[in-house]
Amino acid sequence: MSRLGQGLRPLVESLIAGLIGLGVGALIMWAWGYNPWPAYRVLFQESFGSTYGLAGALANATPLILTALAFAIGARAGLFIIGAEGMMYMGALAAVAASLPRLPAGLHPLVSLALAALAGLLWGLIPALLRAFRGVHEVISTIMFNWLAHFLAFYLVANVLVDPVRAEKTISVARTARLPLLLRGTDLSLGIGVAVGCALLAYLWLWHTVSGYEVRAAGANPEAARYAGVAPRATVLGVFAVAGALAGLAGAVEAMGRPPTYAVYSGLTNLAGFGFDGIGVAMIGRNHPLGILPAAVFYGGLQAGARLMQMWAKVPFEVVRAVQGVIVLALALPELLRILRRLGLLRRVRRHA
Repeated sequence: MSRLGQGLRPLVESLIAGLIGLGVGALIMWAWGYNPWPAYRVLFQESFGSTYGLAGALANATPLILTALAFAIGARAGLFIIGAEGMMYMGALAAVAASLPRLPAGLHPLVSLALAALAGLLWGLIPALLRAFRGVHEVISTIMFNWLAHFLAFYLVANVLVDPVRAEKTISVARTARLPLLLRGTDLSLGIGVAVGCALLAYLWLWHTVSGYEVRAAGANPEAARYAGVAPRATVLGVFAVAGALAGLAGAVEAMGRPPTYAVYSGLTNLAGFGFDGIGVAMIGRNHPLGILPAAVFYGGLQAGARLMQMWAKVPFEVVRAVQGVIVLALALPELLRILRRLGLLRRVRRHA
């Protein structure tokens, strides 16, 4: 196959998978007695057909880009880091805590972002050490640390960083630390610039530096990479550090750039799910930093348009979520199968079938 054909193959696969997902979603709505055509028209027209809708899609995409990068970089190294959810909680709370000292307006956002990245990095360091030195699988350890972060964040929101006036949330992020809004009347902030910048840096690192090549080599063929001199422990620690910092930034941009309260709510309702949704976004984007950008915007548009499907097309929330899930699953399936094929899991399933 030519190089052009190889380059176009993922795009063709994604287009076919997307059409299948839309078709299955239409069948679900039709089976429950709802007309899928006006529902889809509202979904895409209101998400991408207006400035306000596009701004909402980009705002939703902002944290998803960062959590997807956290998973994708791990996947490129052969690691399944699914701890972005917990790392994101720690980053958001660190950004809120950074509002306590008084700092100049130009410096304060940078300090908050740096502390959030550091908090996510440190939270991810323990699973990294467990994997590198004790062989504990990262799926098990990061799931456990997601729950630890969940309940620790509950405690911090309710007892340490609680707003004395509104007990359902933390103190608000200081005005000097907030990310400026890019479009008045929307919640699209400068955080989208932070997320896109991180994606571009991740691409340059993975494909244009020696250490990035070593990370990809370790994921493609661990034995060959070890034979070539790539240190497996250093790779694990470095990848976890980058993933943790990115997930921490995801929490920060959500807390610092989402009006009107600029805080973390009790129950983590404004943060929950972004870490796990990032896994789907990463797979839709083929675990490539540049592919993640349109994937996150598309997913963010689905989130923004889902509310309008309920309002204008009268499709119940449960059906909307089912349709969303089918579309995302269909788009993510080609990359999931590629990962399973690389790990040899499909051959094992066929052997035992």
